[in-house]
Amino acid sequence: MTVVLSADRTCDLNEDLLLEFQVNTIPYHIHIGDREYIDNVNITPPEIFQIYREKKVLPKTSAINTGEYLDYFRPWVEQGHDILHFCLGGALSSSYQNCVLAGEELGHIYPINSCNLSGAIGLQIIDARKMLADGMSAAAVQAYFNEHTGCYHGSFILDTLEFLHAGGRCSSVAALSANLLSIKPCIVVDNSSGSMQVGKKYRGSLSKVLTKYVKDALAQYDDILTDKIFITYSSIDADTVDLVRETIESVMPFDRVMETKASCTISSHCGPNTLGILFATKKPVK
Repeated sequence: MTVVLSADRTCDLNEDLLLEFQVNTIPYHIHIGDREYIDNVNITPPEIFQIYREKKVLPKTSAINTGEYLDYFRPWVEQGHDILHFCLGGALSSSYQNCVLAGEELGHIYPINSCNLSGAIGLQIIDARKMLADGMSAAAVQAYFNEHTGCYHGSFILDTLEFLHAGGRCSSVAALSANLLSIKPCIVVDNSSGSMQVGKKYRGSLSKVLTKYVKDALAQYDDILTDKIFITYSSIDADTVDLVRETIESVMPFDRVMETKASCTISSHCGPNTLGILFATKKPVK
């Protein structure tokens, strides 16, 4: 019997990384008007941004329901496998609870509330793959992550508050003020729940803000694991990504700096030019 490693597609691992670490994924649904799409299957973040620019319509996202999880997991269970599945943070979506319900019905399912999103879940998945390769059971890996989600850190810089405002998550006054004053907030993930909080507010051009943000984020902890780090973005030009990579490398020598694009589920709330870095520490930080 082997353990199947699986995740909600909001882990934001690209196709090469999914193949490298042998990860299966299940996508979220994206609703725009009366049409339904499958996240990053038949719609992408740039298309969502284009629709918003043309029609001022933001998508609605829907969690993976219990029936979908049952259909997704059942073939592996029937083949005798255990499934270790990472879910989008429970404070952000009902998917984790739906996955738990599916596991209770089928058995052999080990859901993990990542208490995070995007590349931070990707970091957990990569670590889980190593644990499984070292012979740990699905139950043991699940128990580890139930205690160590505080080791995984994610944050993002928003270039605009327009999408948060359009989604009802900030006032028109705040959005207008941020635009006029070139304020770019840092959104920090609470890795004890997965909820998002506003952190430091930066001011200036995006390139200057991102440089300062990277240095601040990496200076925040004294026990960062330097084996890997993610740069994750919604849609942004290659020169800006290169600048962030160069800044990371000037501050701390990571063995592997990986780049991934955020899913539609994540991007639709943040807007274009959103970028974050995601990394792990030795000790959980709550």
